[in-house]
Amino acid sequence: MKTLQSTLLLLFMPLVMPAPQVQQDSRVISDYGTDPFEETLFSQDYEDTYLDGRNIKQKKETLMLTDEKSLQLQNDDISTPPPPKRENDEMPTCLLCVCLSGSVYCEEIDIDAVPPLPKESAYLYARFNKIKKLTAKDFADIPNLRRIDFTGNLLEDIEDSTFSKLSMLEELILAENQLLKLPVLPPKLTLLNAKYNKIKSKGIKANTFKKLNNLSFLYLDHNALESVPLNLPESLRVIHLQFNDITSITDDTFCKANDSHYIRNRIEEIRLEGNPIVLGKHPNSFICLKRLPIGSYF
Repeated sequence: MKTLQSTLLLLFMPLVMPAPQVQQDSRVISDYGTDPFEETLFSQDYEDTYLDGRNIKQKKETLMLTDEKSLQLQNDDISTPPPPKRENDEMPTCLLCVCLSGSVYCEEIDIDAVPPLPKESAYLYARFNKIKKLTAKDFADIPNLRRIDFTGNLLEDIEDSTFSKLSMLEELILAENQLLKLPVLPPKLTLLNAKYNKIKSKGIKANTFKKLNNLSFLYLDHNALESVPLNLPESLRVIHLQFNDITSITDDTFCKANDSHYIRNRIEEIRLEGNPIVLGKHPNSFICLKRLPIGSYF
């Protein structure tokens, strides 16, 4: 029995014997960098390459930032300068004056020139200021003006073309100034008020009123006129010439000497008082009128 067991053990021994130990291949392992010396070299080489690359990247970024800053500085240096400041930009007109629905009120604010006006302006009231001169540039871009009032300024001179292109202008008031003459007047004018000035007859051209077929009201009282202006239009209803220096009137001043049937229907009032003229000495000068002028007849 013992012999049989021994035999069986011998037969199965090879099957349970442990497998021989396999040696590790140092060459293969060292390829993966586990060898201490080679691992140190690999790490040093990797750090040098990586750090060098990172330094290069940082240098590039620094150069890019420097270039961007330089470019920005160059752009700042060559940037377009701001446009020069125009006159009267310091205070916008509608803050200096009052603008309301096409009307501009610049009254008693001590301005000495016409401020830039909104293009849609139709009515300008610039009374009681210190304006001395008017030019065509003052109204060059304001085509819709219908009424202009410069009462109580210091006007001494108005360029001839100042109002000539204002085709919509109907009422022009220049009262209480220092004017010596009248400018060219716009064609649609219905009212001209230039009383209380220093206008003489030589300051009114012969054709000043000739083509003003819509003119209804003419106020030239309290000036220095030596005679009644020539070629007064048929459309006139009211003529104020009182307190001037008018010394003579002809048969053609208001009527037509060669037409005894001519009647001036539209005239409602002519004032000539305060002038050194006796109206009673010129009876034929008023035969076309429905009402005699106001003035001295004796």
